[in-house]
Order: sequence, then C-alpha cells, then structure tokens
Amino acid sequence: MAEELEAREKWVWIYKSGLHGLCPRCGQGRMFKRWLKVTDQCPTCGLNYDFATPDDGPAFFSLCFIAFPLLFLVVWFEVAFSPPWWMHALVSVPLMIIPCVLALHPIKGWLVASQYVNKAQEAGTDALWAKLNARAKEE
Repeated sequence: MAEELEAREKWVWIYKSGLHGLCPRCGQGRMFKRWLKVTDQCPTCGLNYDFATPDDGPAFFSLCFIAFPLLFLVVWFEVAFSPPWWMHALVSVPLMIIPCVLALHPIKGWLVASQYVNKAQEAGTDALWAKLNARAKEE
C-alpha cells in the first residue's frame, strides 16, 4: 500500500510540475525560458537541466493522442458534407495544427518532469552523458 501511495504522489507531482512548466525539484521556478526551450537551470533552486532530453517525445504524443483522433473528425467532415478543398483549408487544417502545437509545451514539461522524478536515462549511458555535458560546457 505504501508503494502505491508513493507512486500516486510521484504521478501527481509530475503532473503538477510538468504540465504547468514548473521546476520538478522545487515546484517554484520556471522550467522554460521560451515556449519550448528548457532553461539551463532553475532560478529558484538551481536544478541543472542537462538531464532533460525529451527529444521527439512531445511531437510523438501530440500526434498520437491529438492528431490521430482529430483525423477521424476531419474524415467525417469530408464524408458527411463533401466540402470544397478551401473549406478543408479553413476548417480542417487549423483543427489539426492548433491543438497539436498548443499541446507541445505541457507535454514537454511532463516528459522533463518525468525524467527528473524517475531519474530516467538510457541504460549504460552515464559515462557518455557526463563526457558530452563536460564537452558542451567547455565550448
């Protein structure tokens, strides 16, 4: 039961800090310096964000959970009304693009917070990451 509570508390913390773009360590400082650009370190607690590598994760989740279901709505629109191409340009294109783009920020925050809380990284890459981060700081 204690493990279950701990897992739930972790999930709530990841959700709160990640989706709101707050530091996953202190929950106070901002995680992003620009819309999708993760800051170098937390202005409140000093957490270094070198660990943050969500890569293509936000785009993948946005496409899978937002674009794919909306595609069914666009297909229904075509089958039900047979609109001209310009109507799809006015309705379908913004319907597909805007929600996908708006979701990128909270999804990226969620992934970065998940990486921090779960201490996630690829197996066997400790030495490689240390070397890459040291080289990047020298430049």
